[in-house]
Amino acid sequence: MPHEIDLAVEDARWETEIPGLEALVARAVEAGLAIAPEKPDGPVAVSVLLTDDAAVQELNRTWRGKDKPTNVLSFPAAPQPRHDEAATPLGDVVLAYETLVRESAEQSKPLQNHLAHLLVHGTLHCLGQDHEIGEAEADAMEALEVAALATLGIPDPYA
Repeated sequence: MPHEIDLAVEDARWETEIPGLEALVARAVEAGLAIAPEKPDGPVAVSVLLTDDAAVQELNRTWRGKDKPTNVLSFPAAPQPRHDEAATPLGDVVLAYETLVRESAEQSKPLQNHLAHLLVHGTLHCLGQDHEIGEAEADAMEALEVAALATLGIPDPYA
């Protein structure tokens, strides 16, 4: 049984600006799942929400106490018992359109590459990776991101 990737698009600009959006989202999430050091046991379900800065700001304020938009938020699911026939929920990844567009321009990167990077990043967070607990963890997570993106033909976003 394959992984389930549930995509919701709240801001139509995502679909207008990124051709093949659904396929890109699926490939990026799958790349993050494949590169993770601790692979999920069996199929998982990941929800991806592509929205705008206002929605991400509200989520960031509610769940992290930070009253500002950010590029990506990840909400890992609570551990759950595995059921033979069903994909286990892994978590939710939420991205803000305006922030990604601005960052892509500032970093001179194609929007679709930046989106793929942050989808890999968010997926790794849902799998327990955390760059905010120390430099070694941040370096390890960056290396995983670079390796996952390489499988998609996307250059190192940190170079």
